[in-house]
Amino acid sequence: MTPFLAFFLRPWRPPSFLFVVVTILSVSGLDCGGRALVAAEEPPPSERLSLTTSDGVSLAAWYYPVAGNAKAKATVILVHDLHGSHETVEPLSRGLQAAGYAVVAPDLRGHGASVSSVFPGGRGGSLDAKSFKKPDMLAIAASSGGRIRDQAQARGDLETVHRWIQEQASTGALAVDRLCVVGCGEGGTLGALWTVADASWPPTTRGPQGAHVRAIVLISPVISATGGVSILPAMKTDVFRRTLPILLLAGTSDRDAKKLTDQLKGLRPKEWIVQGPGQRKEQADGVETAADASLFCMHAESPLSSDKLATDAAAKATLIVVGFLDMVLSR
Repeated sequence: MTPFLAFFLRPWRPPSFLFVVVTILSVSGLDCGGRALVAAEEPPPSERLSLTTSDGVSLAAWYYPVAGNAKAKATVILVHDLHGSHETVEPLSRGLQAAGYAVVAPDLRGHGASVSSVFPGGRGGSLDAKSFKKPDMLAIAASSGGRIRDQAQARGDLETVHRWIQEQASTGALAVDRLCVVGCGEGGTLGALWTVADASWPPTTRGPQGAHVRAIVLISPVISATGGVSILPAMKTDVFRRTLPILLLAGTSDRDAKKLTDQLKGLRPKEWIVQGPGQRKEQADGVETAADASLFCMHAESPLSSDKLATDAAAKATLIVVGFLDMVLSR
């Protein structure tokens, strides 16, 4: 039984977010410091990847493989918040890696080590996220042009990462059809838009070209990101209305997360569970166990948000995310 499922199968008792965490820890074989109770092989160091988007951005990304010859449970694309980098979410990357997930965490364009590009004609240029407008943001999630995905005209940051994962899948190193997206803050907005683009690729005679994402985690999601880029168009698609398992994790003072919780509940009126600190667990009519739900909204007793919430030891975000992904992939 997965940690996430074990918690929601238990009868209700006086609410406490700490109770959620302790249950997850005990079932996961972890102590309250997040350390494994059973000795495990030390995860290998991360590997820096040098990738290039279709519009000439030199994209740096970090790959966190699983230990030894173990097969990864799935591959996670971890998207940091605007003005962050792979370093601001590295504790979450390491936690997922230790739990058996292969992780790819890019520095989005204009962030970290991804600040150079080659313009048409070969002239070099620099990128700074502080000056980004809507086209710059949309380019991060771009995946379109033509009917054959390998020949897409627009391959933004996340699509370029996906292409690398697909190349590894062709050698058996990773599985592209067991893909999960975790996005923090505005990275969640961009991750949601790319997830919809991934699902939009039409199948060919060789089979599906997309719909590879099996679950999405939104940590402190932002409704309207830089340049007016909004998560709402993604929520109008079948991917978010019906098919994709979703975990929303946020602090108690996060207004956008509360609004999105209400909207997502409206999209899935029969499939939601909401748990918050100081609140009784709520669920849709007909939902008796976590197996009956596809939407989980958890509001931690924390003033933090985004990358800081994702990597805060007290919030135990890593354990919650791992429990959710384990549950979804076991279905």
